[in-house]
Amino acid sequence: MEHTEQLTPTTDPTTTPSRAQRRGLRTHRWRRDAVELSAVFLSVTAADLVAKLVVHGPDGPVVLGVSAVALLATALFHTWWAHRHQLHGPPAPDAPAPPGAPGAPQAEPLRGPLHDFEGSALWRVRTTVQDSPGSLARVCAALAGRQVNIVSMQSHPLPTGAVDEFFVRAPRSLTRADLTALVAGAGGHDIWTGPADAHDLVDVPTHVLALATRTALDAAELPIALRQLFGQCSIRQYPGAAARGTAGVDGHVMRLPVPSGDLVELTRPQLPFTPTEFARAQALVELDTLLGPRVPDVRARLSVPAGAELTVRRADADDKAAALAMHHRCSPETLRKRYHGPVRDADRYLDHLLDARHGQALTVETADGRIVALGHLMWDDDSAEVAVLVEDAWQRRGLGLDLMRRMSALALEAGVETVYAVTQSSNTGLIATMRRLAAPLDYEVDEGTLVITAHLAEAAEELPVPWQTRPGR
Repeated sequence: MEHTEQLTPTTDPTTTPSRAQRRGLRTHRWRRDAVELSAVFLSVTAADLVAKLVVHGPDGPVVLGVSAVALLATALFHTWWAHRHQLHGPPAPDAPAPPGAPGAPQAEPLRGPLHDFEGSALWRVRTTVQDSPGSLARVCAALAGRQVNIVSMQSHPLPTGAVDEFFVRAPRSLTRADLTALVAGAGGHDIWTGPADAHDLVDVPTHVLALATRTALDAAELPIALRQLFGQCSIRQYPGAAARGTAGVDGHVMRLPVPSGDLVELTRPQLPFTPTEFARAQALVELDTLLGPRVPDVRARLSVPAGAELTVRRADADDKAAALAMHHRCSPETLRKRYHGPVRDADRYLDHLLDARHGQALTVETADGRIVALGHLMWDDDSAEVAVLVEDAWQRRGLGLDLMRRMSALALEAGVETVYAVTQSSNTGLIATMRRLAAPLDYEVDEGTLVITAHLAEAAEELPVPWQTRPGR
């Protein structure tokens, strides 16, 4: 797309000459030309007289010698005079001090709608324009005409056009409908506008690199990175569906196959995906695949009333044997409350729950490495499911509450503001644990199954820091 800029000349009546002034200027030029022509004639006459005197006069060589000495004396005198005034003349004015230095003049603060941040609002505007010279310039000119400042812009090329995305600062008097009308009047179509904040103003390459760093350190960060890269979107992973699904972009749906055979599907109702966004998502998935399973080594000490020293840390596939041993020590009633029925396929459950690509698993272990509690935070669209299993001998010691609070803090840190737990109405222990999160709760009962949803934003100050030290943070 060619970016063009049109400049319109301005006319100032105080600097434009009038008709009488133009007539006077022509008269002045005619007089000057006549004087110069007369000077030429006089110079030719003088040269002719000197030539005749030198050639025909008896003292011609003497006249030439005297003239040369006079010219040389004049040049020497002029050199001496200029040198004397350069050394003893008045001092040159001081160079101005750099901005901000002592003594430097203070610049006047900029005024006007574009710099009145108190009276402006940030917006995100996305529109499709034709791939032709001047199409982007018309949109920019329309925004500038209403005192809308373009803070940043990026373009997503399409086969038949381009999607231009702007972050703009507009006067608060300009509504969302006004912005849409402005862009539409300048030739844009498929327009979407929405409020933005300062977090959206991060440079796109810098933002992508930061997300790639988080993904490289922790496999569980991939869904979080995708959500932060594309805004509010739903993410689902279908096991074994890569061979049946088609990779690519289909309007508001993006499908990404992963080497494990699963298919990751992203849905964003408010904005269709672009090929550029698909390339960014594919790069993150390829990075995740190249690095393989990885979980950061983060730990925290946990003290219980009995005085035993316990460690809370992230769990991974290497903890499967110890997790199975804990299952065998749990009573059937405890396992039924956790898994909502008989546990015959614990191996299959744990393979999924300990896979970092599906979420984060936390474990509480004793000094001898025995696991006594497990917590699972599993990403689900724009929310997350939480679940806790505590060995019978370690129940009612605050282990479940500690895991629940840490998982809620991890979800909020990832931009997920709601978590939910699926249990039975008879599971009074989990219900009491959710209530102690100090977050507003929603209850939904369906055929004996209870779904408790916690809204974490209002309890952010009550939640702990998940890990005091964390690699790459």
